[in-house]
Amino acid sequence: MPPLPKRRLSRARRGDGRSHMRLSSTALALCPQCHNPKLPHRVCPTCGTYKGREVIKIESEKA
Repeated sequence: MPPLPKRRLSRARRGDGRSHMRLSSTALALCPQCHNPKLPHRVCPTCGTYKGREVIKIESEKA
């Protein structure tokens, strides 16, 4: 039988043990063309450029 804790952990100590299990925020970079936030190393979803050249053509939204 494996070793078991002798006493119940309080909420504070339980939280201290889980302090590293938090979610990290998504890293965002600014697009050099349109200055909108985008994921790094990805094509900008707003203007369709990557590394200064147009990769995909973005159609403007219909009014």
